Amino acid sequence: MNIAILSRNKKLYSTKRLIEAAKVRGHEVYVLDYVHTYMNITSAKPSVHYKGETLPHFDAVIPRIGASHTFYGSAVVRQLEAMRIYSINPSIGINRSRDKLRSLQLLSRKGIDMPITGFANSPNDVNDLIKMVGGAPVIIKLLEGTQGVGVVLAETKKAAESVIEAFMGLKTNIIVQEFIEESKGSDIRAFVIGDKVVAAIKREAEPGDFRSNLHRGGTASLVKITKAEREAALQAAKTMGLKMAGVDLLRSDRGPLIMEVNSSPGLEGIEVATGKDVAGMIIEYIEKHAKPINPKSRYQG
Repeated sequence: MNIAILSRNKKLYSTKRLIEAAKVRGHEVYVLDYVHTYMNITSAKPSVHYKGETLPHFDAVIPRIGASHTFYGSAVVRQLEAMRIYSINPSIGINRSRDKLRSLQLLSRKGIDMPITGFANSPNDVNDLIKMVGGAPVIIKLLEGTQGVGVVLAETKKAAESVIEAFMGLKTNIIVQEFIEESKGSDIRAFVIGDKVVAAIKREAEPGDFRSNLHRGGTASLVKITKAEREAALQAAKTMGLKMAGVDLLRSDRGPLIMEVNSSPGLEGIEVATGKDVAGMIIEYIEKHAKPINPKSRYQG
């Protein structure tokens, strides 16, 4: 098969591993900096162009869309979908997962447990917002933040009020969440491919921090997850419409709580900690589910 990887940097660990895994299994691989592609949007023969040329025929695409380029990246995926190219993660799933508020509302609608979350527009509602999520300490998150950036732990009501009012004053959208003390600065990353959790790690924050993100200095170790955690991760990925996802969850006294569903999960932390060939599993899933068709028939019917 011809497989395209949408990535801004072919030297990134995740991109390199996907290239290696695809080539080992005999596939042709193309890495496209999706920000520099452009589209011909037409009902007759939609196409995507790169460096002055029409892209060749692809059987499948693996989107590695960065958070800062979600709008354009998902538009490229939509265009490829219009060309009947199989994407392991559809554009709608990428958009759902990247919108933190929308994703939490979708999880809530499906009855999937998560930390109690508040969202408001007016500073006049701050006191009630803090009370709504169980009072201080609380977690305050920028809706546009990624990899632990823009996440604040406010340990007192006064501190929470100050941080929330400051963000609101800057016209920045935030959510306020209950602090799950029993998680002790750790979370679980479950890697979902299709209808299976293929690997899981426990991420722990470095001393003095509460954020377990590996980009923030956290450490990762192999972990055995419970049946409830496995089911929660699968249900969360399914709710977003993703076939490949990194689902982050907390262990709480009331069971697993979903924090976030990532549509472009990194491979380094989970492969190193578990010793599993996750990249190979992704390619294997594509082999089973992509249905290559004659390029000439893509625009007929």
